[in-house]
Amino acid sequence: MSHTTALAVAEHIEALYGRPLAELEAHVDAQQTQSMLAALLGIHAGLLQAERNIEHQLGRLRELTQPGREVGASTAGAIFDCARRLATSVATREAHTQAATTVLHSLRRAAPPQATQLPPASAAAHPLAPTR
Repeated sequence: MSHTTALAVAEHIEALYGRPLAELEAHVDAQQTQSMLAALLGIHAGLLQAERNIEHQLGRLRELTQPGREVGASTAGAIFDCARRLATSVATREAHTQAATTVLHSLRRAAPPQATQLPPASAAAHPLAPTR
């Protein structure tokens, strides 16, 4: 199973900051300060973890409910627990997706400043020009 929501959020973060996610994570780790980027990366990490857990719980449910498998009290309890964990992970994914979407839609990538052509200054007007 692919982590499509986490991938879409990662791509949006990369587009917004103009760098690969790994570079952004290294930058945040080196800075050790709270920032919007750190918050976004934290949301993304939580989203990715939720998607991994959904994948794991779905696999476990499939294993527990294979055709021909006998279902006793123990297995029924495991199925119930797995379904509960799956529901929690889906709710977590939805919450992280909503948070990431809200933040990402509120941010815009700033356009790089345009190079301005300064008129040539005369030597006398230059502050570092030698004086007589």
